[in-house]
Amino acid sequence: MLATGMEAQNTGKERSMEQTNLTQEWDKVFPQSDKVDHCKVTFHNRYGITLAADLYKPKGATGRLAALAVSGPFGAVKEQSSGLYAQTMAERGFLALAFDPSFTGESGGEPRGMNSLDINSDDFSAAVDYLSNRNDVDAERIGIIGVCGWGGIALNAASIDTRIKATVASTMYDMPRVGAYGYFDKTTAQERYEMKQQLNKQRTADYRNGTYAKAGGVVDPLPADAPQFVKEYYAYYKLPRGYHKRSVNSNEGWNLTANLNYMSDKILVHPEDLRSAVLVIHGEKAHSRYMGEDAFKLLQGDNKQLLIVPGATHTDLYDQTDKIPFDRMEQFFRQYLGQ
Repeated sequence: MLATGMEAQNTGKERSMEQTNLTQEWDKVFPQSDKVDHCKVTFHNRYGITLAADLYKPKGATGRLAALAVSGPFGAVKEQSSGLYAQTMAERGFLALAFDPSFTGESGGEPRGMNSLDINSDDFSAAVDYLSNRNDVDAERIGIIGVCGWGGIALNAASIDTRIKATVASTMYDMPRVGAYGYFDKTTAQERYEMKQQLNKQRTADYRNGTYAKAGGVVDPLPADAPQFVKEYYAYYKLPRGYHKRSVNSNEGWNLTANLNYMSDKILVHPEDLRSAVLVIHGEKAHSRYMGEDAFKLLQGDNKQLLIVPGATHTDLYDQTDKIPFDRMEQFFRQYLGQ
C-alpha cells in the first residue's frame, strides 16, 4: 500500500495489488485546506481491483477518529466533488477518504470507463475494509457519503454492509432507474429493447476491433436548445469550475456498452435491510429530485431523514459550499457516529 504526506500505517496483510501511477501534485478543482493533512493511499476491493484515494485527516488529531468514505458524482473523480466533501468533513473533525471508483481515475480495473452496481457497491465496502484496519480509525464509527449516482450506490452499499453506521446520499441519482427508464421515466420497454439490440451489436464490434467505443462525456459544444440540467453539467464538467483531465464526464465518457448492466439492475432490492441511519439531501430545483425522494420512501425506521435545500439545483450540491448543507451533515454524523 502506498501513502505519502504522513506516516503509512499497517492496515493488514500485504497482498499483491495492481500497480497505480498516482500524481503527487495538488491537481484538485478546489483549494487545499491548511487545517487538514492530506496523503494518497491505495487499497483493494474483493474483485482484486486497486483503488486510489485521497485521505484527509484533521491536523493534530489523535486517537481513533470517526471516519467517512466518499465517492461521486457518477463520472467524476476524487479531485472533484468527493474530494471537496472529504476535505470539508476533515476540517470538521472526521478522517475522510475520497476514492476513485473501479475502472476510473487513478484506480485500477480494465477496461477503463466501465461501471457495475455490484463492483461499485463493493468499492464502498472496500473503503470500509481499509478504514477499519487503520490504527487512527474507530471501526465502529464509519460512515459513507455518495454524491449524485454514487448516492444511490451508497444506499445500496449500506443495505449490504452492516459495518456502515450512517450514510449521506447527496443530490442522488438512481443509476439503474435511469439506465432502464431514462430521464423522468420516459423510456418505453420497446425503446429499451432496441437500445439493448444496438449495444449488443456494439459488443460484437468492440470484440472484433479490440477496442471499446466511448459514449462521449458531457456534450461539447453545448447546443443552444440543450435542457437546463445539461447546461448545468456543462458548466461543471467542461469549464474550469470543475473540469478534470481524468474525469469520465469531462472527457470521452463511459464505454458505450457500460449502460447494459444498469438496464436490468436495481438498487435497494431489500430496503428493509438498511437499518443504519440515512440522510438523503436534494436541491429544491434539482432535475433528479424525484429519484432521491422515491428512494427515501423505500427506507424504513425513524433514523432516516430527507433534506431539501431551498433554491439549489442538482450540480449546486457538487461544489457550492454556501448550498451544500455541511452543518447538517456534521450534525447527522455526530449523532449516529458519536462525537
